[in-house]
Amino acid sequence: MPSKLKRHQNTKQTHFITFCCYHRRPLFTTNASRKVFEQALERVRRSFGLRVYGYVIMPEHVHLLLSEPALDTLADALKSLKQGVARRLIGNAEHFWQKRYYDFNVRNRPQFLEKLHYIHMNPVKRGLCERPEDWPSSSFLHHATGFEGVVEIESEWTARKREREAGSLAPAIALPHSS
Repeated sequence: MPSKLKRHQNTKQTHFITFCCYHRRPLFTTNASRKVFEQALERVRRSFGLRVYGYVIMPEHVHLLLSEPALDTLADALKSLKQGVARRLIGNAEHFWQKRYYDFNVRNRPQFLEKLHYIHMNPVKRGLCERPEDWPSSSFLHHATGFEGVVEIESEWTARKREREAGSLAPAIALPHSS
């Protein structure tokens, strides 16, 4: 990657992020290793106030579609994610990941949909499965069916669920005020 890579953060834009395992080694070949990544992503999502729109865990790299965090910087959130995964899987954060990551600012809805489609089709394009729904380590099933996995995905399914939950709480909140 270029040494003078320019990052455009604190823009309130969505970011398409890619990072690779050290020397592109296939370190995510088991369900257990991919589950560790998903658990770490969910921990970072909660800790930093990120919205995760999409992800895919490939054998030697990861793609994420994320908001900027509510707390700290995107770089801090990604550092925490990468270190957490490395410590849980091999105990040495220095030799699990490549040091840099690719960051593309998503500026509009067509770009957002293009990146989400790219993420979900990546395992198919690589020949790891025939259909995106066959690859369990991605957000595709959530977007297609509303399936809730380890990572909370920001989507229409999630928004509707929040609306339903807010509606079911409204009478309980209103009761003490109505006498």
